Amino acid sequence: MGKVSMLLQEARATLGMGEPNKIQAWYRERNGSAYAGNFAWCDAAVTYWARLSGCDEVLPGGDRAWTVLHARDFIKNGTWRAGTAGNTATAIPGDIVFFDWTETDHPDKIDHVGVVELVLADGRVQTIEGNTSDGCRRRVRSAGVIVGFGRPGYTAHTDDTEVMVKKLPERKRGDHDEHVESIQGLLIARSHSEVTVNGHFDAVTETAVKAVQRWGNVEADGIVGKKTWSVLLRINS
Repeated sequence: MGKVSMLLQEARATLGMGEPNKIQAWYRERNGSAYAGNFAWCDAAVTYWARLSGCDEVLPGGDRAWTVLHARDFIKNGTWRAGTAGNTATAIPGDIVFFDWTETDHPDKIDHVGVVELVLADGRVQTIEGNTSDGCRRRVRSAGVIVGFGRPGYTAHTDDTEVMVKKLPERKRGDHDEHVESIQGLLIARSHSEVTVNGHFDAVTETAVKAVQRWGNVEADGIVGKKTWSVLLRINS
């Protein structure tokens, strides 16, 4: 398994986690009592995922709980990419993505951070983030709120992406898990706004899947297998 896949595996393992949580306790144990109580933990989560997966290149300046300082680390070592629409559309899984809700695009105004899991065909990114609505959750974000990306010096990004896609499981009506959430996020990116990202493969999701399958010239059976994942992700089989 490549490093990006390992990082994302650790991030997915914490989906649904609330607060206070083991990430906060882990970060406090490593970095001291300044992190007592229910401190903001979005960047502590990125640090946790990186250290547990052996992806130290995610942290060029060491453990980070302050998003501004983490972004400055990437700027300093030349691996920073501004959060333009073009850069968002060409992000890759494993990029560390920094946000400013007031849309100033200034690194010193960064409010939040996550990791890119998927890049959607409409130019948005699907992320995994800690400390969002007091939990660890998937989100779909657009360039407007993205200040920039840190691109760690992983090896074989392309290989990691290909491996990840090949391992995506089959999902159908009645299933309920994080992979269904990914499907629903991708369907929304294909203009199926009637779909809700709730993790439940319901009738609305099935109908949208069939529409995408017809568009992609694959069997419209409502089941998301290898060919349908490729259509959703715009990847050639």
